[in-house]
Amino acid sequence: MGLISLVWGIVAMLWMLLALIPLLGWGNWFLIPFAAVGAILAAIGIAITAPDKRARAKAGLLLNGIVIVVAIVRLNLGGGII
Repeated sequence: MGLISLVWGIVAMLWMLLALIPLLGWGNWFLIPFAAVGAILAAIGIAITAPDKRARAKAGLLLNGIVIVVAIVRLNLGGGII
């Protein structure tokens, strides 16, 4: 579960970089739910994994959380959220 959330977070981060390009900001509307699913997978991974093997799940949660915050800020700056 941790590896899946980490890969999901990396894909979301690459998508976020693409959505930072002007005129491609509409991609943030799809990015936020995508990263939220990754964060949920990471939380499940943290809950069911042994304490000494939670590093990948925690990294996935951190990556997806950063992506969600940046995407929301980008939508606010671009006028996507009123």
